[in-house]
Amino acid sequence: MRIDCSAAVNGGKEIPKSVERFCAQTAPYFADAQSETDFVEAMRDVTLWHRDRSPWYRGLLEACGVQVERMATLADVIALPPVHANFFKQHEVLSVPESDVVLNLTSSGTTGQKSQMFFDAFTIGNARRMVDDVMQARGVTSEAPANYLVNAYEPIDGLRVGTSNTNQYLMRYAPPAKVFWSLRTVGQGQHEFDAFGALATLRDYAEDRERPARIIGFPAFLHFALQRMQRTGMPPLQLPAGSCVIFGGGWKGHADQAISKEQLHRDITHWLGISSERIVETFGAVEHSIPYVGCTQHHLHAPIWSRVLVRDPRTLAPVPDGQPGFLSFLSPYITSVPAHSVVMGDLAIRHPGSACSCGNPMPWFEVLGRAGTSSNKSCAAAAAELLPSS
Repeated sequence: MRIDCSAAVNGGKEIPKSVERFCAQTAPYFADAQSETDFVEAMRDVTLWHRDRSPWYRGLLEACGVQVERMATLADVIALPPVHANFFKQHEVLSVPESDVVLNLTSSGTTGQKSQMFFDAFTIGNARRMVDDVMQARGVTSEAPANYLVNAYEPIDGLRVGTSNTNQYLMRYAPPAKVFWSLRTVGQGQHEFDAFGALATLRDYAEDRERPARIIGFPAFLHFALQRMQRTGMPPLQLPAGSCVIFGGGWKGHADQAISKEQLHRDITHWLGISSERIVETFGAVEHSIPYVGCTQHHLHAPIWSRVLVRDPRTLAPVPDGQPGFLSFLSPYITSVPAHSVVMGDLAIRHPGSACSCGNPMPWFEVLGRAGTSSNKSCAAAAAELLPSS
């Protein structure tokens, strides 16, 4: 579904020009002093937007003594009280009328707590355009059709899982010829991982020399498929030139079977003939839809539309680069829900752009894992339960 966000009007109210202008930038990895000034202005104005439209958020700002009109520096923006992503697992908080909601998605799979996020036309329209800009910059867009192996939930009526929606959207970057979803629907909203179907699909795609293959979705399922190739004595395949892997989601819930990124890349190259440069890491969350896409060195750089922080687990104050803490995002892109300053359940480390050899000047982060208990499951954790234990 294509959503028109050009009107920039929600609930009969015009979105602040500073927010509209900042989100309309199309060069994802360019930053200068003016960009920071524009970011601060947009964050101030979107904070005012949420304060004036969400009684809950207004109460939060008052409780923290925040005087939004006085926000003038990046330090003021960073000092905004971040909302933990877990909050959205228990509460539905809107800053727009329900009639303005054009899409709502959940964060987890078949089990576990679910964040439910609501999107108006401005928010989802800009978020999707930002993904287009980042994928174009990464060089994985193509007009040529491709065959897809999607290691994610096969779509069914009523399925609103964010990762399923994301993977369907990722197929816009090369027109789909054939599509196979490895998490097959088996009725009553249930899915099962079809390992042999995935292997048959890979074999079929390797024989199609006219179209490249694209493997997208959870890395755990591709790892399991490659393991199955080895265990069954299946010879390595050579997928057609131009094939690529685009990962979305992580190993949460199946960390005991996870392997290093470097080893997984070597396995992909050995078993499928796809070079490391054609393996693309991504990070995203239903609570924060700004795209983070790995560079050629597989580092997740922050695009121009957001600022990435790592916060102390006790105080939530930002920590210096190189120190671990809770991953946190700031962005004015979202007008539907007061999630413009969020802290995630993921532990991470931030690095300066200069610490990456790809030439991207923007800071980047590495995700260390998810903090919390087993009851706080991500979509990847729920999906991982569909993998065999052996």
